[in-house]
Amino acid sequence: MLFGVLFFALIMVSIALHEVGHLVPAKLFGVKVTQYFVGFGKTLWSTRRGETQYGVKAFPLGGYVRLVGMYPPKRIGARQTWLTRLADQARVFEWDQIRPEDDGKLFFQKKTWQKIIIMLGGPAMNVLLAFLIFLGINVFHGTYQPTLTVGQMWQCVVSAERQDRTCTDADPATPAVEAGVRVGDTLVSFNGVTLTSWGQMGDLVRANADGPATLVVERDGSRVTLPTVNTVLNHVPDRLDPTKVVEAGFFGVSPTQQLTKAGPVATVGQMWEMTRQSAVALVSFPARIWNVAVDLVTGQPRDVNSPVSILGASRVAGEITTTDQLGTADKVASYLSLLGAVNLFVALLNLVPLLPLDGGHIAGAIYEWLRRLVARGAGRPDPGPVDTAKGLPITYFVGGFLLLGGLVLIAADVISPIRLF
Repeated sequence: MLFGVLFFALIMVSIALHEVGHLVPAKLFGVKVTQYFVGFGKTLWSTRRGETQYGVKAFPLGGYVRLVGMYPPKRIGARQTWLTRLADQARVFEWDQIRPEDDGKLFFQKKTWQKIIIMLGGPAMNVLLAFLIFLGINVFHGTYQPTLTVGQMWQCVVSAERQDRTCTDADPATPAVEAGVRVGDTLVSFNGVTLTSWGQMGDLVRANADGPATLVVERDGSRVTLPTVNTVLNHVPDRLDPTKVVEAGFFGVSPTQQLTKAGPVATVGQMWEMTRQSAVALVSFPARIWNVAVDLVTGQPRDVNSPVSILGASRVAGEITTTDQLGTADKVASYLSLLGAVNLFVALLNLVPLLPLDGGHIAGAIYEWLRRLVARGAGRPDPGPVDTAKGLPITYFVGGFLLLGGLVLIAADVISPIRLF
């Protein structure tokens, strides 16, 4: 419980630093910043430094920096539609507080590259935090990496879709068993291709479908060419999206894991692979939320790869610290790794090019720059800043989805929490 609460607090620190990532460049570029708050709702504590009020609010589920002048002024003579009326209503509150002396300090007045840096600062802060966390783990503890030494043999071919993985008389033996692979063998080549990593072996097997496979292994100091067998088509977890299964070649061996220390280059590679997986998760995020809701209503078991709320992540972190299946060093590494993964996901989520996310504002700034570039090339007048207030329908839709999705995940984390151990 204590370490779960601590993890929640560390996530709040990460969010606070995310907002610092916006705050610092905004002030450097002369944008007027009136508020920097962690949390939402009623103010618990605040202090003022210059023109900025800093504080903490009652509901610690996010944070914000208020940059003055996010919406440009109402365009005189613009055709009145429901969208322009909605935009005009939204900008009234902000422009009632803008004074003549604020001219030049408004966000919409800044150069495109300055806007991009300001909005990119938050996600960049989370990426930096994730990198430092993973680098610290890699340098001081190491991460478990699969080797080419066989650690486990699957005795029969069982689809990943089948809940009961126990072999029956009707289940055929795996190609590994038929070929005579033994635990402790070191894989040398597959179909004549020299193996350099377990990931490469897995890719070759998957691509082999149900074709012939000849494996060379090192056993007791000697290289042994095993009898040629056929890999089999089976339903296995997708590489980038483990929540779904794909049909691919299957051989039937698992690797041993070796604790390996690494430096910055390997850490970047590790984060790139996590980024690819997270990007796939983000694309399918609405469907994943829906599946969690359906499983919750129907009472189905929770998929261990399903998304979690901040509450669920904190509960998992607490579970890591209390399990007796990990040593102290592994607990600390797993705990911090989860925090690094949360930071990386927060960064990628905020880079989605939809308002009100940071990526939406970045996309708006790039669109504004392109529009001005085209107008200049065509000899037309400067079309002026993009009216981001017209994106309010998207803002309401995305914000509503994130709120509803968050509530669904919180309910699932309370009623049907994910358990790792």
